[in-house]
Amino acid sequence: MSQSSRLRRLLAMGVSAAAMTAVAGPALAQSVIEELVVTAQKREEALQDVPIAVSAFSQDSLEAQKIDGGPNLQTAIPNVTFSKTNFTGANFQIRGVGSKVVSGASDSGVGVHLNNAPLTANRLFEAEFYDVERVEVLRGPQGTLYGRNATGGVVNVITAKPVDIFEASVRGEIGNYNTRKVRGMVNLPIVQDKMALRVAGSLLKRDGFGENLTTGNDVDDRDLWAARATLSFNPTEGIRSWLSYEHFDEDDKRARVGKQLCVKDNGPTSVGPVPVSNPFARALLSQGCKSAPMGDPSSLGTVNGAATLAGIPSIVTGILSGDPYAGKVQNSDLRKIESFQDPQYRAKSDVWMFNLELDITESLTLTSLTSFNKDSYFTFQDYNRITPVANFNPTPLTPGGFFTDPQLGRLNQLATFDISSSDSEQFSQEIRLQSNFEGPLNFNIGAIHLKLDQDTNYYVMSNGLTAAAVAGFPAPGVYVDPSFPPAGDGHNYYRSAGPYFLDATAAFGEVYWQVMENFKVTGGLRYTSDEKRVDSLPNVLLSPGRGGRPTIQRVHFKETTGRLGFDWKPDLSFTDDTLLYAFYSKGYKAGGFNPASAAGIAGIETTFAPEFVNAYEIGVKNTLLGGSLILNATGFYYDYQGYQISKIAARTSVNENIDAKIKGVELESIWEPVRNLRFNATFGYLDTEITGGSSVDTLNRTQGNPALTLINGALVGANCVAPTAQVAAVVSLINNGFPAAGVPPVNPAYLINACGGGYRTGSTAATNPLAPLGIFLDTTDGVPVSLDGKELPNSPKTTFSIGAQYTWEFGGAWEATLRGDYYRQDDSFARIYNTAADALPSWENANLSLRLSNNEMGLDVEAFVKNLTNEEAITDAYLTDDSSGLFRNIFLNEPRTYGVSVSKRF
Repeated sequence: MSQSSRLRRLLAMGVSAAAMTAVAGPALAQSVIEELVVTAQKREEALQDVPIAVSAFSQDSLEAQKIDGGPNLQTAIPNVTFSKTNFTGANFQIRGVGSKVVSGASDSGVGVHLNNAPLTANRLFEAEFYDVERVEVLRGPQGTLYGRNATGGVVNVITAKPVDIFEASVRGEIGNYNTRKVRGMVNLPIVQDKMALRVAGSLLKRDGFGENLTTGNDVDDRDLWAARATLSFNPTEGIRSWLSYEHFDEDDKRARVGKQLCVKDNGPTSVGPVPVSNPFARALLSQGCKSAPMGDPSSLGTVNGAATLAGIPSIVTGILSGDPYAGKVQNSDLRKIESFQDPQYRAKSDVWMFNLELDITESLTLTSLTSFNKDSYFTFQDYNRITPVANFNPTPLTPGGFFTDPQLGRLNQLATFDISSSDSEQFSQEIRLQSNFEGPLNFNIGAIHLKLDQDTNYYVMSNGLTAAAVAGFPAPGVYVDPSFPPAGDGHNYYRSAGPYFLDATAAFGEVYWQVMENFKVTGGLRYTSDEKRVDSLPNVLLSPGRGGRPTIQRVHFKETTGRLGFDWKPDLSFTDDTLLYAFYSKGYKAGGFNPASAAGIAGIETTFAPEFVNAYEIGVKNTLLGGSLILNATGFYYDYQGYQISKIAARTSVNENIDAKIKGVELESIWEPVRNLRFNATFGYLDTEITGGSSVDTLNRTQGNPALTLINGALVGANCVAPTAQVAAVVSLINNGFPAAGVPPVNPAYLINACGGGYRTGSTAATNPLAPLGIFLDTTDGVPVSLDGKELPNSPKTTFSIGAQYTWEFGGAWEATLRGDYYRQDDSFARIYNTAADALPSWENANLSLRLSNNEMGLDVEAFVKNLTNEEAITDAYLTDDSSGLFRNIFLNEPRTYGVSVSKRF
């Protein structure tokens, strides 16, 4: 056994590849880096002995590197990105694989686990880490050991368990934005060596990072708390168990999405040689926002409201005369919004877990893990986050220029808000049998059953839509829901809903063959059965009646996957300890449903297919220079079939499958050249390439072809294109406004239904009023774009981090530690089309801290600053639907924060 192996310690402070705390032996020239013990392979192993690309962090290292919660993990792991997403979710992406699918029936490419139990709905990226034993992030396909399979990797949070001694701690923090944080823990032994109780909690309150210029209030604040109680019971040496309950609660004005970006599209001044003289016709040839880079100063413009689902009926009913945002420019501060009401954000979760380990023999251990999770959230926010400049016209619908909407109240301007909400319950039961034989063969096998019931709703409510419903446009008899929150049976708002039911069963396991003392072969298999059902509700906006009958969609996926590889510990003269490994893995993620309302969209199937990846990985983990240097490297190649990706079309999210290839390299290193001075660094290189397929870019349907002209289809669901000559003929009639024999007067409203397809060549007067004149509109979805060679979204070429710290030791057990961390992420794209409008600029982050400690007193005092340079980074962007005007919602990192914390251990 090497010197570094003998000197490993448990649960030392760790970053990325290994723990970083070092101890200096009197006979050693260098310090020795202690390692974190992990259970990435469902057994305790030093991190350097695990033949997997895994990064692990203890509670101490999380605090040292200012990793307060899940979003901050990206700053310390290569080839990882993070961003919030549009519908109250998050995309934690590993090696280009994450959650770019918008569907209630989709699975995440990166699995989130708590104490090894999968949590489909979770608060990992909202709650703060508190009283955790460690956080493990495994990169690459997982499934032969973990309960739920994942194509990208796994984030596993292991909470601290009760121990047989009394201990307690409390940590308080104050900072800018009026931040107040409190974390605490008490561990109580009840029956020595048999029963103990551990209780921990966390509280966070701060003012908003942004401001609502309309109300004058802060927005994007935080007000949350979480608590956990864990009871351990070990009646005999061969029986170990623990029971845990955790609660999370948030109620504040946190912004679900950031500012809206748009370069206004006023519509063409002419179509071919024909001028567009009618302003409403010009709006109906606009898509709302143009394609432009997010950094373009003109992106702080506003959507052409006359080209949106809420604006068009408002003009038809006479309560508006045109674009209500005409001439408006947004405040240049990306964190400032304008809204009639402040956002509402409420989230709760309850997690119960019971783990039982039973030693059947000295060499066989049976483990049972039971979990139950209830999760809910409700968010209410301005859809545009911009107040109009134009008021409603006084009409019988709007007496005195005001309209009272049951959901939004009495206002004199156009207002649109949305609600994203969900309630879910999940139960899982996992059983594993693990061997520890003296011979060369061992195994770890198991099975899991998981059931999920989830009811997710998304509403878009506008007083312009409600006014149209009251006026009987486009059809009379629309039921106006009188309640808030909406009951769900009104047709005066858009609602996307589909109760989702998942019944998943899997059997999995690995076999280990120790061919030689230093050479081991591992083979793993997994069989997965995923049964899914969605009760998809129809899109009934502005349709007569109330409610709607759901369409029942069912699908069943069955797959067998696995992994095969080896790890080898060669005896090399120039290293203290080396582990070489190489593995092939086949990853799988189940498919799902496209909404029933997506039926008829070109190229969109009722279901989207599963995702598969053939992953090849080689790696080396080295301990060098007497244990003072850790240097790890990983290379990987992925061949993807059916990579799942979403786009918004026809007022709904639809999902497609594409093929891709991914390759990359990862480096992780820690070096302690002398006592008390240490460095850590990570580097990730990622090369992603879509290998085929085509898709219509809704932001640029004509692809610059002058022979095609865009027509606004907000009221029928999606924009379309038609031959320019045909559109010019219609515009000419609109300009002249003359009737012909048997033909009604031609007005701009003729264009409203053009994208419905009823005006195509061969149509009759029954659907096409201009058919007697021989005028048709042969509409299509647009020009497909080849995706071959494009990069996958949110996949920067490089990610890089470096950290350094030095500790000064004083008398009386006092010491001071100065630490700095730097992270940089290369530029990437928000969408698969890789246009200039999709570009996400590179960004960086720097943290700095100074900690004064006295280990004998159990006291720490720390001053810190995060995001030292106040970098304002757009982490991702979401392109909205045609009917909304194709504006983009952006998501930002946190601004510069600083503060002081005091910790006391008892």
